[in-house]
Amino acid sequence: MEDSISLTLGKKHSDVIGAKLGMWLFLFTELFLFGGAFLLYATYRSSYVEDFHNAALEMNVLLGAINTIILLTSSLTIALSIAALQRGNKKASLISLSITLLLGLGFLVNKYFEWGHHISLGVYPNSPQMPNYNKGEVLYYGLYYTMTGLHGLHVIIGLAVLSVVFYFIVKRPRTKIFLTPSDVEKLRGSQLSFSSTEGANRWQAAEIDDSVEQLEIVLVRRPAKEGTDPANILKLENAGLYWHLVDIIWIFLFPLFYLIT
Repeated sequence: MEDSISLTLGKKHSDVIGAKLGMWLFLFTELFLFGGAFLLYATYRSSYVEDFHNAALEMNVLLGAINTIILLTSSLTIALSIAALQRGNKKASLISLSITLLLGLGFLVNKYFEWGHHISLGVYPNSPQMPNYNKGEVLYYGLYYTMTGLHGLHVIIGLAVLSVVFYFIVKRPRTKIFLTPSDVEKLRGSQLSFSSTEGANRWQAAEIDDSVEQLEIVLVRRPAKEGTDPANILKLENAGLYWHLVDIIWIFLFPLFYLIT
């Protein structure tokens, strides 16, 4: 009887419920972070109503509204991306995800020009012109840069996370197998070989000489239904939850800083 090697591939364990629960707990900590900032804003707003009103007159409401539309649209496209991946439509999912990334970049570009305009006018914390403003206006601008800056940082992190998920969806799943020394001994000198689909010989066990002690085999999986890898769906769903949080926070920031006039 000839020696043989049996390779058994099992599905990688994935705690879907645990992963989603962990993501929700993380989102709650983010809500506490911004909740404290909103509470601080409400406290100063109630003490300096007129100053906050005057300072908000300097805000570009149109640009803020455009950014709001951009983020709301990105929430739609990320939801469409998740739904497409769940249906196994990898191409549609990647297209929607690409649009989400472009919209997020568009938001940051608009915010860059908006901040640049204020900074060029000398309206920023500790600028030489700040002593000319009332205390309430100084507090308003301090909160504006802090809260919108913190939100912008979350947008950047969200874009980075979505980009990583994009990579995982595009790449082919790979599984590495390491053969033990006893398995190598069974293969040594045998006639086992692997060939390409065109028939070209890729590798044969006869090439295993005495210097070979361990073999590594990389398997590339091509799912029958492209793009339905549960791990990728879970990654995209959690990334989508984070992105929705970013959008929701902006929905509160927009009226607080742009519409209080």
